[in-house]
Amino acid sequence: MADPMFSLDVMQDGFRLGASMELDLRVRHDGGFVVLHDDTLNRETTGAGAASDQTIAGLRKLHFDDSGLEAAGRRPLRPLILAEDLATGLQEAHPEALLQFDMKDDLAAIGAKGLNHFAALFGDAPASIIVSGDSLELIAEIGHRLPGVRRGIDPTDKLVALYGSRGVKAVEAELLADLQGPTRPDTVYLAWEFILETMEAGLDLVDLCHSEGKLVDAWTFTLHDPTNGFSDREWAAFSALIALKPDQITTDEAPATEAAFRNRVDLLDQERA
Repeated sequence: MADPMFSLDVMQDGFRLGASMELDLRVRHDGGFVVLHDDTLNRETTGAGAASDQTIAGLRKLHFDDSGLEAAGRRPLRPLILAEDLATGLQEAHPEALLQFDMKDDLAAIGAKGLNHFAALFGDAPASIIVSGDSLELIAEIGHRLPGVRRGIDPTDKLVALYGSRGVKAVEAELLADLQGPTRPDTVYLAWEFILETMEAGLDLVDLCHSEGKLVDAWTFTLHDPTNGFSDREWAAFSALIALKPDQITTDEAPATEAAFRNRVDLLDQERA
């Protein structure tokens, strides 16, 4: 968590090593994309204004806002990452590298211009990317344009709202409809807390997705204290999640989580011995 939210250096390391990584994309004025979580530049960068109003030339003059990391000795003035930078990095990626593009805009915002731009940059790299988002219309259209690219959906927000208003049966029916719908997702991204909550109510979301041949990513499990590993409460939750057998768990602290997991398993083995 002490690292910047997005870093081209880290992504290049991931490309080289064959890591599975996630980043957020926002559409810019010319239909291209910039790596950004918010729909404005204000919080994450040295600029201001809507991301959709920005040009390549303008974005190339900006940097990520690293002011909060200066005390940790991080190098400031990291340039923003554009889709063109990602396309270049993917050309030499390890064959097992997988980059998840989490599309933060919907189909109406991206439009034909954005879809054409995306296809031109990434149409030749289907094995290295998976495109995800909560806009089913957008993911379905990307599947139509680029049938070889893996697709993911994240219906979490919709399902959480549905669970609160209509209960677990409505969640089951809605998710099943999404799994069988025109997006034809390879992977379903679900918040890990919601997976456990619905399991307590009698609905195994992971099993439901697996029954339709879909992979499941449980996001985002990040240790509160990475240095000291799992608290007892975190370990109970993580163990319950593992028992449901999601295919992947997203975390902001991958090496620390792996080390903490191994430590806990070693302790259990010692207790059994």
